[in-house]
Amino acid sequence: MEKADYSRLHLGCGVKHIPGYFHIDALDYPHVDHIGPVDKLDFIPDATVDHIYACHLLEHFGRKEYAAVLKEWRRVLKKGGTLRLAVPDYEACARLYVDGKLPDGLPTILGLMMGGQRDQYDFHKMVFDERSLTAYLMEAGFSEVYRWDWRTTEHAGMDDYSQAHLPHMDKQNGTLVSLNLEARV
Repeated sequence: MEKADYSRLHLGCGVKHIPGYFHIDALDYPHVDHIGPVDKLDFIPDATVDHIYACHLLEHFGRKEYAAVLKEWRRVLKKGGTLRLAVPDYEACARLYVDGKLPDGLPTILGLMMGGQRDQYDFHKMVFDERSLTAYLMEAGFSEVYRWDWRTTEHAGMDDYSQAHLPHMDKQNGTLVSLNLEARV
């Protein structure tokens, strides 16, 4: 049996496939390498992963759950490893709402805030802004938290939620409503 390459993980990948990554999701898609929970990576030894990508996933864990999830992801990362996160940007969404810049009002951001609710996993239980998520990452043992730009990644050509803009798909003039932070171990 061939040994799996866990050096680059794509957690909660859903239908999105990134070549060169080991894909983990609770649902069975053809490209998923491991079907199971993304918050319990018991099959991966400590400090063996170089990079984790989790796009619009952390918000699916509740107020009393997300800290343990971050610690589990931190556990599998090597010294110098990176966690690349994308979550709905509560601050950006709230600003657009308060400023009256949502064409349909609240329904425009309901999916970002509450999840698509298409299956049992597609519910959001937590919101984040840059200040809070940075603090949570630091508390979990990460350092050097900084924003990352979806246009400069190896997955820039894959349209995922890290590129979410309002108005929808207006990446030139719209507002980025995904908070994209990377943290180093």
